[in-house]
Amino acid sequence: MATFSASQVMEHQSTDSCWVIYKNKVYNVTDFVTDHPGGRDIILEYAGTDITDVLGDESVHTHSDAAYELLDEYYIGELGNECSSNTSTPALSVNGSSDLDDDLTASTSSSSTSSSSTLSSTINNSFNNQVFSLKDKQGMKKSIVEKPVAKDNGFLDLRQPLFPQLWNATWSKDFYLEQVHRPRFVPYYVPYFSQPWLDVLSHTPWYIVPMIWIPFVCYQLWCSVNSYNGSPMGTLEGFAGGVFFWTLLEYGLHRFIFHFDDWLPDHPIALLLHFTLHGIHHHMPMDRLRLVMPPALAALIGFPIIRSMHILFSTSMAHAMVAGAYFGYICYDCIHYYLHHAQVIRIHFGEMKRYHLAHHYKDFEGGYGITSKLWDIVFGTTLKT
Repeated sequence: MATFSASQVMEHQSTDSCWVIYKNKVYNVTDFVTDHPGGRDIILEYAGTDITDVLGDESVHTHSDAAYELLDEYYIGELGNECSSNTSTPALSVNGSSDLDDDLTASTSSSSTSSSSTLSSTINNSFNNQVFSLKDKQGMKKSIVEKPVAKDNGFLDLRQPLFPQLWNATWSKDFYLEQVHRPRFVPYYVPYFSQPWLDVLSHTPWYIVPMIWIPFVCYQLWCSVNSYNGSPMGTLEGFAGGVFFWTLLEYGLHRFIFHFDDWLPDHPIALLLHFTLHGIHHHMPMDRLRLVMPPALAALIGFPIIRSMHILFSTSMAHAMVAGAYFGYICYDCIHYYLHHAQVIRIHFGEMKRYHLAHHYKDFEGGYGITSKLWDIVFGTTLKT
């Protein structure tokens, strides 16, 4: 097993190479710096140091069991006994897989006079059969430490298409729910379908949502104003009503449809549908391509709502409310992505980021609001952050 000195770990304090020490073990968290739920600043400020004391200090920040499980995926070696330390640093929450830098150097616990060639051989033997290469979107190769994690035994292989595994699975409902709510982070794209042309339908870049639905909202507003008895003021009122309606729909969909866990049938097809609809997001919450709703699903969910509004309200009011509801949906999906992947502004969004990440990493049975806590407060499902 490779060992590193504290001074060697201290050399890795940047976005390009970020290491930390926890309980005399060394972790390379470089891949996760930009996607760290608490923000990159927390990691970079204390990179290269020992985080043992404060990682378990609940007065500083409470970490879920998933955080410690995910930390194991970054493990690259041990801290040398002669250099072990326990320097306190602020809290850190990590998950994901680690990179091995091409210029990786390590010190072994044997003689300090070991030659550089012996050192290189030791590292190579230590990580033999554990490193595999992947190509990122730019075609550049990246070395990833492959370390099997116990929580994935018997569940999903994230290096293979997911749908065939789910289709052929024989898990029980209890096992599935336990596993799917244990977050994973992987620095590569995980395909859902084996066929590339079909897999395209399973992921959606965030900007697709406003690109498709903003023109739809504008068209609905135009129809409202130009309908019989339509007026700008009536359209504005209907639009505001549609936005308010969306906030309730957002809460209802998230709580009663996406988290249909208690009433979920113990059947493989039911588990497959659950994973496809929302389970995949909880299992891989930082997957940038599966954070927003695919347009086809948004249209499917929206169709009965649109029809209902045209039955219940006048033509002008119905168009305005549809515009407001879809505008609320656009804000919801964009904010959802923003909370997961941006250094958010503190006003409102700072608290909502903490709140939503608590839903993912601490308690998925509460905190269903994404854009606000309004309906969580009303229905008593508020989470403490």
